[in-house]
Amino acid sequence: MDFRIADSFVDGLRRLHGPDLKAAKTAAFDLQLDPAAPGLRMHRLDRAADRHFWSVRVNADIRIILHRLDDALLLAYVDHHDAAYRWAERRRIERHPVTGAMQIVVLPEVAGPDEGAAPQLRQAADVPQEPWHPPLFLDLTDDDMLGIGVPPSELQAVRHASSPDFFDVAERLPQEAVEALLDYVSTGRLPARPDAGGTAAFEHPDDGRRFRTIHTPEDLRRALDYPWDRWIVFLHPDQRRLVERDHGGPVRIAGSAGTGKTVVALHRAAWIARRDARARVLLTTVSAPLAAALAHKLERLTGHDSDLAARITVRALPDLAEDAARARLGPVRIADAETVRAAILARAAGPTGPRHLRPGFITAEWHEVIEARALTDAAAYRATPRLGRRTRLGSRQRDEIWAVVDAVRADLADQGFTTLAAIYTAIIPATPPQGLPTDDARFDAVIVDEAQDVGPAELRFLASLARSGSGRLDASRPDAPRPDTLFFAGDLGQRIFRQPFSWAALGIDIRGRSHVLKVNYRTSHQIRTRADRLLPDVLADVDGVSEGRDGTVSLFDGPPPEIRLAADEAAEIRLIAGWVLDLLDDGMSPEEIALIIRDDSLRPRAEAVAAALGLVPAHLGAEVAVADGRIAIATMHVAKGLEFRAVAVMACDDDALPSAARIAAIADEADLDHVYDTERHLLYVACTRARDRLLVSGVAPGSEFLADLEA
Repeated sequence: MDFRIADSFVDGLRRLHGPDLKAAKTAAFDLQLDPAAPGLRMHRLDRAADRHFWSVRVNADIRIILHRLDDALLLAYVDHHDAAYRWAERRRIERHPVTGAMQIVVLPEVAGPDEGAAPQLRQAADVPQEPWHPPLFLDLTDDDMLGIGVPPSELQAVRHASSPDFFDVAERLPQEAVEALLDYVSTGRLPARPDAGGTAAFEHPDDGRRFRTIHTPEDLRRALDYPWDRWIVFLHPDQRRLVERDHGGPVRIAGSAGTGKTVVALHRAAWIARRDARARVLLTTVSAPLAAALAHKLERLTGHDSDLAARITVRALPDLAEDAARARLGPVRIADAETVRAAILARAAGPTGPRHLRPGFITAEWHEVIEARALTDAAAYRATPRLGRRTRLGSRQRDEIWAVVDAVRADLADQGFTTLAAIYTAIIPATPPQGLPTDDARFDAVIVDEAQDVGPAELRFLASLARSGSGRLDASRPDAPRPDTLFFAGDLGQRIFRQPFSWAALGIDIRGRSHVLKVNYRTSHQIRTRADRLLPDVLADVDGVSEGRDGTVSLFDGPPPEIRLAADEAAEIRLIAGWVLDLLDDGMSPEEIALIIRDDSLRPRAEAVAAALGLVPAHLGAEVAVADGRIAIATMHVAKGLEFRAVAVMACDDDALPSAARIAAIADEADLDHVYDTERHLLYVACTRARDRLLVSGVAPGSEFLADLEA
């Protein structure tokens, strides 16, 4: 017997707590193990809209709504007794007459005898006059709407829906119809729908959006314990085409925050590993916290398939480089940013240091140009374009900076330190393929998440990790990877670590193979549109590959973000604590809420909020340790790649965002634009960690960026 679970059941489960939640999960396991067990008390619902709906008694008050066929069971919904029965009375599970997809159709409410039009009549002067908004879909025919999956019962409601009430109608529509209608509003065209004719019930490509087949108790445990991860399992048809196609060369998947770039990267890794039992796949990203998050999500995707998981290596790029260096050079100690800063300050402020260049400017040059490109001598530095660095430097100035760099590297070596640039230099020789990993040690696929923050040396290193073979990108280069081994996912709007550079100049040419995802699954329409105001409509890289943000649509509605300023820090702490308390009273769990700050100097203010609430905070770091019952605290950099139901981006003071320390380190006003751009990107990253609720706060007058969010 087939056993399935609907997203509507998982949504109902999320609203239960304590003993009710535990009892509902236990009943679900009992139904999967033996639906005919004598201890299960179920009966057919006489007033249900669907004759296959049954009620299963969980305890005195909780009921599971079960869709029961001779050869299949579907957990459809769970709630308190009366609410569960009302849900069943207005819903029916049926096959769409045109697309063939199985849908949970919401039936229109029937007006009662006392709900006629007459009681609604009032004097015209007493009725507030709402502005008129034109219907959005009057030009669509019934066949148009049926062709994208609109249920027949909703044709009239959709045809007359206007901008203010569209999402009210959308709540009753299947996801594929909402996507197509939003695409029509953005482009004026309905997207082509794949031909899925002849598919059996629950096997249509769109059925995976709302129904999941459960094969084992472990599958059910994962579905019930990790409801927020269900989006990892399902792929939109457009995403699936990107995952399973031969791109003929390196490819980059782009899109704004929440459009599923990471999901595509995860599925690409799993698909390649499943397709070839001998394939070795690398799934990597730019930091250890992000790599830990990828590993967590990959576990949800691969489940109990230990062989598949064993062939997918998940590691952060710096850790990969350090491993390679240890294998070749022995033990290494990498200098952290503070050690480097202190060494540069000592040399730059010394008697031989350049008087006309600030230590902060030299430090930025070190990180963003010299180390990022793994430059080894003054000649290479003089010849390197300093893309993204606005202050022009002549040859003499570069030589003066290089003298500091040479001295700092010597000082670090004397202390037993090395740098990532030195490691990349050691493991990627200038004359390939000498010293590169042997083909047996390389990967059949290298998949990179958050690729917008990969630097030049890292990109060369990634290419060296991919297997070579016939059909190389560049036949003149014996180390060139095979065409389809490099797969990148990233968003230029979230670039917060690296300066721009040309990928094509390094042999990684994605022109013509860049794809932008447009459907946002994670963030509400209100949060996404407000956050998008922080960025330009179109962003382009150095090679001219552009990423447009227009046409992106969110699939659900929500409350508008709140922008609040307080008189002082104590008032802001009280403000946020009250906001979080309201969320907790509404049933949200502490671990579903995050407090995000610009940097560690502001951490005490976030800790004060947790203390005021009587909560123990989870300080997110390398382990991305979101813990049950603990509110998360994270800096904007660490929060990258994470998501929460509610986020408070706090301490957005005028001297915190943009960072006063970064501005003070600028040696030339020409570099100010770059600082402002990356600080905006940081705020964008922080705001788009929120799914349903967003609060942005600070001490008056607040960050100047808040004006853009309020516009």
